[in-house]
Amino acid sequence: MAKHISDYTVLNNGVKMPWLGLGVWKAKEGEEVTNAVASAIKAGYRSIDTAAVYGNEIGVGKAIQESDVPREELFITTKLWNGSQGYESALAAFEESRKKLGLEYVDLYLIHWPVKGKYKESWKALEKLYKEGWVRAIGVSNFQVHHLQDVMEDSEITPMVNQVEFHPYLTQKELLRFCKVNKIQMEAWSPLMQGEVVKEPTVLELAEKYNKTPAQIVLRWDLQHEVVTIPKSVKEHRIIENANIFDFELSAEDMEKLDSLNKNHRFGPDPDNFDF
Repeated sequence: MAKHISDYTVLNNGVKMPWLGLGVWKAKEGEEVTNAVASAIKAGYRSIDTAAVYGNEIGVGKAIQESDVPREELFITTKLWNGSQGYESALAAFEESRKKLGLEYVDLYLIHWPVKGKYKESWKALEKLYKEGWVRAIGVSNFQVHHLQDVMEDSEITPMVNQVEFHPYLTQKELLRFCKVNKIQMEAWSPLMQGEVVKEPTVLELAEKYNKTPAQIVLRWDLQHEVVTIPKSVKEHRIIENANIFDFELSAEDMEKLDSLNKNHRFGPDPDNFDF
């Protein structure tokens, strides 16, 4: 069980991935995102998660370049956007992201959404990038069980990570089980239910019981489910606060209380029904 911000999970190819990272969705390109990443690195975070569609890879790269933490101690994730899916276009999109980040390699590259008729070709491109050493690990995002099965059916490499919407209102039990059995590391985006976490009575009650913030309760719940989590914030005090989750443990009973909040409610799009 994760006891420190430097603790990590080991992916199915042996690569170490931190349990906690900073997400930068909606962080503005330029000073805002650069400062957020710099604050996170200063607070001990070693994992940063961006994506081509976020439009802030240059700012993320700038913070990495200006950091005094050695590159090999950082874990940088970016993602392939839907409009660039397909074999050749995925290879070109990766190269563009890599250059914007100013990196020689990326630690984790994900297919952002399962675009019908395209994601298997995209996966072949990711396998090529992985074999050639441009990326240390490859994975997917927003893939349901059937999407994963489809990719695995005729791929050489099983995805190492599946990053999905995951929080107490959307516990995705079947998907989590499938990922564990197949050694695919699950990762949570939107872990704080897009801010709704502070309105949930059960979470507030547990926050009081453990003397923690509602966000810290839910992020700890992620870790105890062995799900990597990447809360997003651009405020330094919140970035520090979100990392203060390694000095307590939720009881089995309280884990169940949070699990029982599930209502299969998505704040984001449905991976089986999206049009972008």
